[in-house]
Amino acid sequence: MVGISIKCVKLTLSIVLMCVFSVSGQLKTLPLPNKQQLAWQKAEFGVVFHYDLHVFDTSKYNQGTNRITPVVDYNIFNPQQLDVEQWVVSAKAAGAKFAILTVTHETGFALYQSDVNPYSMKALKWKDGKADILKDFVDACRKHDIKPGVYLGIRWNSFFGVHDFKVDGEPNGEMQKRRQAYYNKMVEGMVKEICTNYGPLFEIWFDGGASRPEEGAPDVLPIVKKYQPDCLFYHNDQLAEARWGGSESGMVNYPCWSTFPYNFTGSGESAIPGISKNGFALLKEGDVNGKYWVPAMADAPLRGFNGRHEWFWEPGDEKSIYPLKELMNIYYKSVGRNATLIMGLTPDNTGLMPKEDVQRLKEWGDEIKKRFDYPIALTKGKGKIIELKLDKETGVNQFVIQENIALGHRIRAFRIQAYEKGKWQTVNNGTAIGNKYIFLSDKAIFTKKLRLVIDESVAEPDIINFAVYNIQTN
Repeated sequence: MVGISIKCVKLTLSIVLMCVFSVSGQLKTLPLPNKQQLAWQKAEFGVVFHYDLHVFDTSKYNQGTNRITPVVDYNIFNPQQLDVEQWVVSAKAAGAKFAILTVTHETGFALYQSDVNPYSMKALKWKDGKADILKDFVDACRKHDIKPGVYLGIRWNSFFGVHDFKVDGEPNGEMQKRRQAYYNKMVEGMVKEICTNYGPLFEIWFDGGASRPEEGAPDVLPIVKKYQPDCLFYHNDQLAEARWGGSESGMVNYPCWSTFPYNFTGSGESAIPGISKNGFALLKEGDVNGKYWVPAMADAPLRGFNGRHEWFWEPGDEKSIYPLKELMNIYYKSVGRNATLIMGLTPDNTGLMPKEDVQRLKEWGDEIKKRFDYPIALTKGKGKIIELKLDKETGVNQFVIQENIALGHRIRAFRIQAYEKGKWQTVNNGTAIGNKYIFLSDKAIFTKKLRLVIDESVAEPDIINFAVYNIQTN
């Protein structure tokens, strides 16, 4: 099918740009990413640093308990060797292009200087209450060319007695109403502080979503859009500029489309049936015919091996760090399937990234470079067939394809072919390409010519990268 572009229109208060084109004489619409979504997908790989009061206690992290039990003494927060720049450098060594800091999590304690939240760094004896980890973090990110982002947990707050956005107390009682109003105003004030005091942010991630004011929750969307219009908003019940990939394995299904039938997602148990059914398959795969652009995030903690799943540092847990082989598998099944990968990192109670984690991140970054920085050949082009000629017959075993996602998901079906024994042989086929598709063959294919054949598209295919490699996986 041949598509002729007519015009693109931006929908008010929507995350979607719709490209209008003609197919067989009929007008069709194709969702397009906005500026922040495009930047987020092209970044491909980021990290989130989880840090909170319970890193400093002596008990194992328990989510259910931490959500409802206040920390007895917040002055246990006392990282004597704090070096946030070391955190950022370790992420950069892995190849991360952006980094996110958990400014608040379920304890409610804020890692910055807040004028509206008394339960913040101003309350500490450490550094005489003058430290600001968020400032240190964004400064380090910018120094090392990493895009900074913020993670805010407002759904639970054990200090203020908040569960699922609701302040404890007799429902609709006068005291509960007043405390709820105070909490909502405080959260909205925090969002404004973060959006106005720390420069441009790459992403704001609301843990568990941010609900919406109609449900009695803080009204955060207008604040973010007013003060950080180029920041990816993730997410509330009104808007999701990205979606959770349906698990915390770091992987998504294939195909994984960036298009989605809703411009919101809910969160876990709060998702609507259309999203939650079949084990959240829609989150993992997207919808090829979805009318909204909502790309997938694949997230996992670095310490997620051996049956562990640790978003926060625990002593003596180094065996839970993913081996390099598993990390590469995660990379292929996230970045290589059109998702943005976010890896959870865990600074320890001294204020440093543990040396074992730092070493593994460096090994991972080196392996990614080794496998993807040196293609044998690459090309780009438009149309149904993109051919790639090699200087001589060469063994190839890895293929990378990228389409111009600024124009949306145009390709619906494709084949990779190699010219062998006098004819074209199909070595791989698929459906979704999106920002990046990676295929690793279990054996080398010897050829002098390769081609990408687009079997189905909704408009003219625009391939910005078709690259081939011969890599060693051991």
